[in-house]
Amino acid sequence: APSAPGRQPVVTAEHIGKTVTDGQRTGILMDLIPWENPDQPPAHRRSQLMAYVRPEGGGTEWDAPPSTLDPA
Repeated sequence: APSAPGRQPVVTAEHIGKTVTDGQRTGILMDLIPWENPDQPPAHRRSQLMAYVRPEGGGTEWDAPPSTLDPA
């Protein structure tokens, strides 16, 4: 099951290259990168850590907050 909102991330930089899941999808954690929403006005942008995950066997990479992922 996915992590509860507000929970401390279980997935960290130590998991890069390893399998992670959001409870519905499973993939390889490629990186954790600070991200700002470009749709927000510059004065309101807040940096947040984002995980980038590639499906095992290929496919479209997806991003997610690390707090929504768990090691698989």
